[in-house]
Amino acid sequence: CRIPCVKPLLNNRQHQKRLAWAKDKKDWTAAEWSKVMKRGEAQNPRCLRSKVNAAVYQDVLEHFMLPAADQLYGDADFIFQQHLAPACSAKATSTWFKDHGIPVLNWPANSPDLNPIENLWGIVKRKMRYARPNNAEELKATIRATWALITPEQCHRLIDSMPRRIAAVIQAKGAPTKY
Repeated sequence: CRIPCVKPLLNNRQHQKRLAWAKDKKDWTAAEWSKVMKRGEAQNPRCLRSKVNAAVYQDVLEHFMLPAADQLYGDADFIFQQHLAPACSAKATSTWFKDHGIPVLNWPANSPDLNPIENLWGIVKRKMRYARPNNAEELKATIRATWALITPEQCHRLIDSMPRRIAAVIQAKGAPTKY
């Protein structure tokens, strides 16, 4: 059973930004992408109970992302990937990253085809298709249990797909792709 691909509607400005981003990353290797996405690792998602503003986001970064990055990368360099939601692009958040010496890779808007995490969420959704949690706690537990089933091989394939994804965006002149 295949799930139809829903592609975002992009305006010309978004096409141009995606194309520029892809051209900038076209020579990145799998080793460089593994600084963004750890090979064979997928951190369990966090469920937040409040609206995410810059202060909440920085609290999550401090108490969850930093320990997870330390566990995954140790002393090795890594790059933090984020989209440009208001909490992520706030000046205070940029300052937080600078103060912690963490490089950030901002992802182009409306670009699920460039973001392998979207594929991981697709895997989780397909595996959960027949789950029927009765409340929010059961839903969170089901998501976490399903997320834990993601294999290192699936993560490797997604990281290894980045050069193809980028080439596809360049070929499509910034338009959405099959990914």
